[in-house]
Amino acid sequence: MMPTPLPRTLQRLTLVTACCLASLAHAQQAPAADKDVAARLDALSREVQDLKAQLAAQAAQAAGNGVVNGAVNVAANGGSEPPATVLSGYGEINYNRYKNDRSQDQATLRRLVLGVSHRFDARTQLVTEIEFEHGVTSADDVGEVAIEQAYVERELNPLWSLRAGLFLMPSGLLNENHEPTAYYGVERNAVETAIIPSTWREGGVQFVGNLDGGWRVQTGVSTSFDFSKWDSTSSEGAESPLGATHQEMSQAKARHLAVFGALNWRGVPGLLVGASWFKGGASQAQAAAAGKKLDVVLWDLHARYTPGDWDFSSVIAQGTVSGTAAFNMLTLSSGSDWYPVPKRFSGAYMQAAYKLCQHDDLSFKPFARLERLNTRQAYADLGAGLTPSSAPTETVRTVGLNVDVGSHVVVKADAQMYQVDRSKHRFNLGLGWSF
Repeated sequence: MMPTPLPRTLQRLTLVTACCLASLAHAQQAPAADKDVAARLDALSREVQDLKAQLAAQAAQAAGNGVVNGAVNVAANGGSEPPATVLSGYGEINYNRYKNDRSQDQATLRRLVLGVSHRFDARTQLVTEIEFEHGVTSADDVGEVAIEQAYVERELNPLWSLRAGLFLMPSGLLNENHEPTAYYGVERNAVETAIIPSTWREGGVQFVGNLDGGWRVQTGVSTSFDFSKWDSTSSEGAESPLGATHQEMSQAKARHLAVFGALNWRGVPGLLVGASWFKGGASQAQAAAAGKKLDVVLWDLHARYTPGDWDFSSVIAQGTVSGTAAFNMLTLSSGSDWYPVPKRFSGAYMQAAYKLCQHDDLSFKPFARLERLNTRQAYADLGAGLTPSSAPTETVRTVGLNVDVGSHVVVKADAQMYQVDRSKHRFNLGLGWSF
């Protein structure tokens, strides 16, 4: 591959700098009274400063024309100027083979996501993503089409930006960085799927600050959950209480809003430490809630450390819902298919991965993950003989291998073992990509 030629301005700057050094060496050997040499040095110094200013202006123009979320597409005119509009995307195809119930075996195009970002000017950009799930979307199929992100971001100053629209919530390690090339294992981890809803997004406004010392702050006001959607006869809520009641800004009820915040620190190379917190009303004054007020609080602590070829990560998350006693009395039942709203649910995981070897552009990364979670950890007291028992805490052990093909394609394989619900024991294969 031929080396990329230096921009013309940079070539001139290099030449002028070399001339400056040569003239300086000559001046050190010449008599001090050599006024001509001093004058030439002054002129060359001024030209260097002018060329630096031109380079800075060109860099600012390039950033304004086509740098979106760190990605730059090369223009069709030979790469002289990046475009204002950038296309991105990711996708994954998964195969699940169950150990104890082979009727559950399946292969599916889990998701295909296309993103378009457009920079209107150096300080304002639009970010959008549309997601297709399970290959086919129709009234008779389980697939769906959803808008994953659609927000405008405005840079207020070099440290702070403002987002407005539909955005991913800054919770845990996975929610904002959920491309298949960004995590280990075929399936997303259970804690950041069942406790923190995967690809959880809300509509609202968000301030984003990248501060000195490696600090990143995110805070804002957004839409919240809607527990009037809760179906006490369906196990969906038992699998993920917040996943069953999030609104995804599809005609979202907005009587009760939420406040949220996240703080992350990257002050040490390879280390990320952070936390997030969310609180919002969840009954939305709907008839189905019969006037019962519910509030959701969700928080997490997370860390990731990547020393050398190692990759360690951990997340602890807990959610609570207040006001559930009065709400659950509305659907009180003694049947086995009664799923009341839990007042607390939580989970945690630890994960370790290692870059074992690399051959050409292939990187082999075995990993192991241990998770413990309970989506029905506790219920509000309904009175003697009426309060449901909490569910047992599930333990999930996952071991597998990620094979990175360059930086945009990954092939995955893993085995998962469940301590409580052993019908979920399975072997998984996956193919993922992002660009």
